[in-house]
Formats: sequence, structure tokens, C-alpha cells
Amino acid sequence: MVARKTVSKELTREMILEAANDLFVKKGYQHVSMRQIATKLNYSHGSLYYHFKNKAELFFAVVENHFQLLDERMFAIQRKELSNEEKLKHLMQDYIAFGLTHQSHYEIMFLIKDEDVRTFTEEAPMKAYQRFAHFVAAWSSKALSIQVIWSMFLSLHGFVTHYIRHVNNYEDVEAMAKRHVSLLLQWTK
Repeated sequence: MVARKTVSKELTREMILEAANDLFVKKGYQHVSMRQIATKLNYSHGSLYYHFKNKAELFFAVVENHFQLLDERMFAIQRKELSNEEKLKHLMQDYIAFGLTHQSHYEIMFLIKDEDVRTFTEEAPMKAYQRFAHFVAAWSSKALSIQVIWSMFLSLHGFVTHYIRHVNNYEDVEAMAKRHVSLLLQWTK
């Protein structure tokens, strides 16, 4: 009988989430297996099932963590002592900064298309949009239609998805992002 392989440190949920995130971005959800994730971590695939019952549950946990990070950033702006116009500006700039700073997160959150996780990948972004829409409506100096708010969100999303393939981080396009946000803010006045 072969002795169990000893490991240098205990496998944690965070280690699994990080490895899974990397593989989901590189290969897509459909082309990643629990065995591949375990191999990347140098553990047996059975050890992953202690933390997650299957690949879909693991994927949902990865995406939920990313949306929680985005939510924390939005709610942090709400707590700041700023004018509503400044809050809107920070909300939009921070959305772009989040997407371009956490590019692999953003891709998993908004850009993966796969039937196995379609419900979740449609539901989670819609919740993010609803929180965004709530803040925009609350902080705008005039009443905005749902169509205008949706267009603002899509414009920010489009900015991120355009530059996500061309830049390494937010700082590379920060000046352009600020100009873009400035244009969008005109709709709120």
C-alpha cells in the first residue's frame, strides 16, 4: 500500500477559490475539472470535495466572492461624506477601476457564457446592476429613467470590456476613464 502524500500546508477554501478562478478564466468553465484544480494545487481531487460538493458550487462561490468585493466598494462610497455628484463620480470611476484592476474577476463575473451556470451568471450581474441603479437614482440631481441608468451601466461595462484586453491595470487608462465618467455624469444633471 502506498503511503499518503504529505502536504506542506492544509488546503483552504481560499486556496481552492484562487486556483479555480485562474483556471476558469484561462480555460472557461466547461473545460475545467475538479481534478485539474486539485492538480494545480498539488492535492488530490477528493480533497476539494471536503469544501465544495461539485464544480458548479465551486464556480458559484468564486463568483459570489467577486460580487461581494464589488458590493463592498459600492457601499463604501455610500458611507463617504461626499456630495451626491461626487458619490456618482466615485461610483462610476470605481466600477471601471474594479474591472480593470481585477480583470480575471471581472471576466468570470460578467463574461463567461456557459449553459451549466447560465442562471447564476445572469442573476448575479443583474443584482449588481440593481445596486448600481439604486445608487445612481438616489444620488442623481434629477429623476432618471431605467433606460438611462441601464445605458450608463452598459457604457461603463463596455469601457471595461474594451480595455480589459488591452491594458494591464486601471492606471493605464485612468485619464480616459475620468473623461468617460464625466460624459456620463452629464445625464444626471
